[in-house]
This record gives sequence, C-alpha cells and structure tokens, in this order.
Amino acid sequence: MATQGKLILDYVLEHAQKTPDRVYLTQPTGNGRVVDYTWAQVVDQSRRMAAHLQSRGFEPGARIAMLSKNCAHFIMAELAIWMAGYTTVAIFPTETAETVRYVLEHSGSSLLFVGKLDTWPQQQPGVPQGLPCIALPLAPKTGFDTWDAIVAQTAPIAGRPGRSPDELAMILYTSGSTGTPKGVMISFDGFTRAGEGISRDTRSRVGEGGASRMLSYLPLAHSFERSWVEASSLVDGGTHLFFAESLDTFLADLRRARPTLFISVPRLWLKFQQGVFAKMPPAKLDRLLSIPVVGALVARKVRKGLGLDKVVVAGSGSAPIPPELIRWYRRIGLPLYEGYGMTEDNSYSFTSRAGFSEPGYVGVALPGVQARISPEGEILIKSPARLVGYYRQPELTAESFTDDGFFRTGDLGELRADGMLKITGRAKELFKTAKGKYVAPAPIENRLNAHPMVELSLVSGVGQPAAYAIVQLAEDLRPRVGEAGVRAQVQAELERLLDEVNRDLPDYEQLHTIVVTREPWSIENGFLTPTMKVRRSRIEAAVQPQVERWFGQAHKVVWA
Repeated sequence: MATQGKLILDYVLEHAQKTPDRVYLTQPTGNGRVVDYTWAQVVDQSRRMAAHLQSRGFEPGARIAMLSKNCAHFIMAELAIWMAGYTTVAIFPTETAETVRYVLEHSGSSLLFVGKLDTWPQQQPGVPQGLPCIALPLAPKTGFDTWDAIVAQTAPIAGRPGRSPDELAMILYTSGSTGTPKGVMISFDGFTRAGEGISRDTRSRVGEGGASRMLSYLPLAHSFERSWVEASSLVDGGTHLFFAESLDTFLADLRRARPTLFISVPRLWLKFQQGVFAKMPPAKLDRLLSIPVVGALVARKVRKGLGLDKVVVAGSGSAPIPPELIRWYRRIGLPLYEGYGMTEDNSYSFTSRAGFSEPGYVGVALPGVQARISPEGEILIKSPARLVGYYRQPELTAESFTDDGFFRTGDLGELRADGMLKITGRAKELFKTAKGKYVAPAPIENRLNAHPMVELSLVSGVGQPAAYAIVQLAEDLRPRVGEAGVRAQVQAELERLLDEVNRDLPDYEQLHTIVVTREPWSIENGFLTPTMKVRRSRIEAAVQPQVERWFGQAHKVVWA
C-alpha cells in the first residue's frame, strides 16, 4: 500500500480522481434520514473551505481548532485545514469550558470549527472573545458563518494541494487522565505511516478487493479513532464510513452500518455484554452455547442483536480489557483482538492477530515497530508513526526518549520470545502502602472488572495499612440495590469476589475492603476521560476524606 514519498493528501486526491462516485461517508441527519458523500463531493467541499481559510490570511502552519462530535464534516474540515497549509487541533466534544479555553490558548488557534455538540451553551464561555468561528452542518444554533454558506459561494482551491512529510498535520491533546492535557505534535509522515500500516493490517484480515464498512463513534479527537478509522480509511479508499447520530439511536446506527471492522474500548465491550445478559441470564446463555448446533445458532442471534453479525475483525484498545471478556466474545463467534498504542505513536505499535491472540496479551509489533523492555521493566517503543514532540514542552520531549530514539511509554510489561507483549501496569500508577512495598493496581482492577456485577474499579491505598478497591456496579444493577434482598446478595457476592482476588495476591497487595461508590463515574462529573478511562487522581482526591472511616470498619464490603 505504501509508496515512497506518498502522503495522506496524495491518497485522498487519488481516490477522488480514480473513484469519484464511490460513497465514502454516510451521515445521519435525524428521523432515520441519512446523507451520502462520495469521494468527489468530500474533496470538492474540502477544496472550497480550504480556499476560504487561505483567504483569511493566516500564517503557514496556523493552528485551526475543531470542537465537534464525530461527523462527516469533521473529516472534510480536517482535509480543508491540511489543503490550506494549516494544522488541526481537535478538542474532545465533552470537554468543559475551562479545558476548551486551555487548549485554544495553549495551541494558539487562529479559528474554531464548531460542530455537532450536546453541551455547547456550557462550552461557549471557553471560546476567547474575538476568535473567528465557523459552524459545521449539524452544529447547535450559533451566530457564526456556516460551512454550507461559505462552500456555496467559494471557488475550490486549484491545483494539487500537498504538504511536506515533516510539516505538522495535527496537535493531539491527550484526554488528561493524569492532569493537564499535553499537546502531541504529529507530522504528515507519522500520520500517513500509521494509516498505511493499519490499512495493510486490516486488509490482510478482511481480504483485498471487498469494501469494508466501519462505524465511527469513539471520539475522533482521540488518537485511537483518528488512526484506526480516519487515517486507515483515507489511505484505503475502499472503506465506507458511517457515523452514529446519538446514544439513543446507536443500535439503529450500528445495524445500518453492519460493520465488517469494528473497534471499541473495554468499557463499551462490557456494556454490550451486559446488554446481552439483561435479555438472557449468563448461566442460560452459557448452557445454550454449549449445545452442538444450537450453540452456533444462538451465537449468531446474539451477534445479530448487537449489530455485529458481519464483523470480520473486532478490536479493543485505549485501556486494558479483561481476558475473560475477550474469551466470551470469541465464544459467541466474534473475533475480538486487543491492541496497544498511545497518542505518541498514533496508536500504531502492537496488535493481536491469528496465531498471536492469546487473551491477556496485546499481540505483536506492527510492521516497522521495534520494542524492548528496559531494566526497570518499562516498555520502550520505536514506531514509524512516532510523535514529533510535545507542543511548547521541549524538556518533556527530550526526557521522553532514550539516547537511541526509543519512546519511554511509562507502561510496564513483559515481552515473550515470540514477540507477544503483556502489559503489567503503569509505572506512574504504582503506589506504596504503609507496608513499604509497591502495588500495581491495573492487574487487580482487571480481575475485579471481569466480574459481571462490576462495571469499573479503582485500586488505591497510598500510605494506608493496605490497598483497597472502589467499584462501580453494573448499570442495570445500580437501580436495584434498594430492592429487598438485592443489596444483601450483592454484598455476599462482592465478599466472595474479594476473597477470590486476594487468594491469588501476595500479602502486601491484598485488598482490605471493596467500597461500592454511590455516584457513578462519568465524563460529565469529571471522573472519566472522554475515552472512558478512569481519572485516578480526581477520584482519589474526592474520596480522601472517607478513607480513614473505611479502614476503621471491619466489613469486607463498604457502601460509600
């Protein structure tokens, strides 16, 4: 797929020339209606907006920001920014006004595209006075100039717009699970190499020639979706990309797309499973799946009910997924593979595939990726899709690489002789209890999260007599804990889970208690990042006043 010197815009212009009438994007517009955009239409609209952006006289490489949920015009706006000679800064559509302002000011953005949003009135105060804004189709009501009006009255940029390999394509601001977001600078070379490698990898699994279908719903402001969905589809040219309208219509959107390739994050894979269990108890489903012939029919029905019956390759990334969950999906006939990557390498480092897909491991290095384990146990990666550096943070950039150019991931892991990688924890998440030994929370959290009653968990205990776990109960279970007998059943089951987990842990890692949180963790209350990772430090700070009381009780399970 790769051609020496070819970059992402070259692929896009080639698709518009060779397959102008092929539908690339399908956008729901409400009430079951959709609009299709061909490659020719996508490139024409992008060229027209690029001409408009250039007419504003921004300096070469100017940062142009986008605040929008996933939609067809997110991709068109990005292409327009690139064609005009500028750099994209995408902001998570769920961010607060405070973070919106931080990213816009830190990046020095010259203009903001405002797109499809749920909380624009709360976010608008974060947009600095005087910053030019353009409203994308499906944006909330604003007084800004609109995409459609500008495109209708602007002639397309002429010629073959292109960029240099070392120019900045985008600045990706991390979702801030450990503090202030960092701006990760991505070059056109790095983004293209990620798109090429991912496209090759997926094509090798689904076969050449056939059209692939994908549903884009994880935030495009995040590296995982940006690389594995956007970059790969821009390179491939044969992918039909669908978008989701809303959370309420998600299942209908999924059934419309009937994706052949589908990626998600662990929390959503767990929610899909819980949705199945809400319709059929796990024990009954397990029994039916064990019956020859009947089991295959039941598995197919379950996949169809999820809208995933056409999936050839399913992937999970962004955070660790419990091995038991991978095994469950494979049992219903869904080939779920885990991968490993980070914003700093365009999510292009490791992936599972046939022959290298053991649950608990994240697979083997993607083509061109080198990896090793440092003497301290840290995973070091050298990827062709690596970052240029951190925006306005040269010291952090320098300390993030070894002398021979390997990126210090901050993750701890084990690398087998056959190249299979296991993630064992995060170096910065290790903590010491009063016993003076380090505890790695991630493996313990994975054990807890594998239980059907548990949706999310956090293991902590800095300076405490022992570690403790906070758990959020499964969504369908939370409203029922007030019913007669249900709370007692949950209590007994969590006590059993605590004993089971502790049985396999050394004494210094064993949990003192499990705490059931009353307030669900969400993106809205700041306890989850926009990609649904736990914001550890925020939760620990919120519960700090209660920790002493928890340790003062003799109960194995405490209700916060």
